Amino acid sequence: MKTQDMAEVNVEKIGSLFPNALTEVIREDGTVERAIDFDVLRQELSKDIVEGPQERYQFTWPDKRKAIRLANTPTTMTLRPCREESVDFDNTGNLYIEGDNLEVLKILRETYLGKVKMIYIDPPYNTGNDFVYEDDFSQTAADYAGNSGQTDALGNRLVQNTESNGRFHTDWLNMIYPRLKVAKDLLSPTGFIFVSIDEGEVENLKKVMNEIFGEANLVESFFWESIFRPSNMSKTIRKNGEYVLCYRKSVFDYELVEAYEDPQGDASLTQNNNSVRALTFPAGYVKIKLPDGTYQKGVYDSIEVLDDIFVKNGTSTNDFRIAGKFKWSQEFLNDEINKGVTLTIKSSSLIPYYRKDYQKTALRPTKIISRERVADVLRAGAELKQLFEQQLFDYPKPTSLICFLANIIGFNDGIVLDFFSGSGTTAHAIMKLNAADGGQRQFIMVQLPEDTEPKSEAYKAGFKNICEIGKERIRRAGQIVLKQNSEAKGEGLFESLNDEVKQDVGFRVLKLDSSNMNDVFYRPEEFTSDLIKDENFKEDRTAEDKLFQVMLECNIPLSAKIVTTTIAGKEVFDVNDGYLLACFDEKVNETVITEAAKRQPIYFVMCDASLASDNVADNFEQIFKAYSKDTHLMIL
Repeated sequence: MKTQDMAEVNVEKIGSLFPNALTEVIREDGTVERAIDFDVLRQELSKDIVEGPQERYQFTWPDKRKAIRLANTPTTMTLRPCREESVDFDNTGNLYIEGDNLEVLKILRETYLGKVKMIYIDPPYNTGNDFVYEDDFSQTAADYAGNSGQTDALGNRLVQNTESNGRFHTDWLNMIYPRLKVAKDLLSPTGFIFVSIDEGEVENLKKVMNEIFGEANLVESFFWESIFRPSNMSKTIRKNGEYVLCYRKSVFDYELVEAYEDPQGDASLTQNNNSVRALTFPAGYVKIKLPDGTYQKGVYDSIEVLDDIFVKNGTSTNDFRIAGKFKWSQEFLNDEINKGVTLTIKSSSLIPYYRKDYQKTALRPTKIISRERVADVLRAGAELKQLFEQQLFDYPKPTSLICFLANIIGFNDGIVLDFFSGSGTTAHAIMKLNAADGGQRQFIMVQLPEDTEPKSEAYKAGFKNICEIGKERIRRAGQIVLKQNSEAKGEGLFESLNDEVKQDVGFRVLKLDSSNMNDVFYRPEEFTSDLIKDENFKEDRTAEDKLFQVMLECNIPLSAKIVTTTIAGKEVFDVNDGYLLACFDEKVNETVITEAAKRQPIYFVMCDASLASDNVADNFEQIFKAYSKDTHLMIL
């Protein structure tokens, strides 16, 4: 019950390409493992081997190898559901996960491999005062207890990365590298990742991402105008922005679109040096913009629009005339109408038109994301304060930034991941986007439960850690989105949306924890009789805890539909309409197993200790062979 060892996976891939590079080595504990003979591999890859003191282009830092190994190291940790802190647990497709994001990413890697459309992260900037994760898992629990540094809820140590410690850039790079490396595996082949950063680490971050994603996959290094009134305390320059690095997962054709511009949107029928004359239009053809800004169509009886342009009945009941200084002739107008042109009267000097068959021009985003296009940090703070009626978070990102980034890559369904979710801005933005365009995007938020400062407004308001703020923000924002969505539909603004599509503002809360399984894997010389357990699971784990670990093992999305049913008096979990059936009750008899087999699930899971008798254990596989021979059976 642990994730894949990515080093072993990579050894297998290289071995399939270069079988002669495969070898075996004996480890210190006496075990024999497959390995790669790098001397042979180097000979296969190049006739001129680059090694030793020979100069080459490279980017490195102390402990980089350790950071790479850390990304490949498997984890035995799991995710436990928390219904009481969730919203609409049984129906939502969204996830909020508490815990060290590196461990969480490793857990998600197999189930969500290649399934995430967009990643946005706002990692801690390396200002010297921020806390960074210290990924040293070689320490024991006793060692952790002796550490003077701040720890999270799981005992993972957080260290303050001051320049005086001599590892200013190194610590930050060792924190970000393995997380980005694992995150890449989660991105879909046509996915994008956006990372916010300031000038302190932008150059190092760019080199790291060039190495992980490939320099050819750099889309743009955007500069967001994040501050309206920059501080004048600096003696050199007033800093009014920060960077957003954008990379694609792999080489594929794509277009970034900020908006669409109609090529004929500003063209005019009028020309001031012409004399006043009238053009005749089919009845109901022209949309008339009245002085109050509203549009009317088909109301033509002596309506004076503006100044010298007016509408009156024509000689026929089937047409009408507009008088003005037109540059178009009646013949040209008739020809354009036949081509599908649409006209809108809105001023005495401009009657714009466009053809229905014209291709709209895509406007590409600019490198500079202006304040006019995306709100600044002051507006973001006001947005958060409106939800909580007080300022709980310093320098949050505005939802408009996330909406902008999601819009330019152009998708309205798929998974959006943020593994430094902070105040929950990304989740808020995705709900707003879905409400606006009827999209079915889902979010996965991951956040370490860092304690709030005792003197902070957040702590005084009752929020003991950042996760509590994030979850409450999503709850409140979801209710506002639902209200605004309902009001907009009432006013006819969203008439094109499918009313049957439910607005998902819920989320399942999952919390990182140690494995649900008892540690029963011992070397023979370490085994003693007191290690024998009647139950493979830890005593404090619920049936739903076990279910979610099984879902991870079976690569079933953690947002999958779960229905609890009863078979012969025993509780059975039905996941994804019969894809997985799981029973963790006691004394499960042949009646339960037979009924489950008749439903022909893809997976059936139960506990070893749940079997009612040895006879049931003996007949278990035979029953499934009789009714559902293709079902994958798991006994835990």
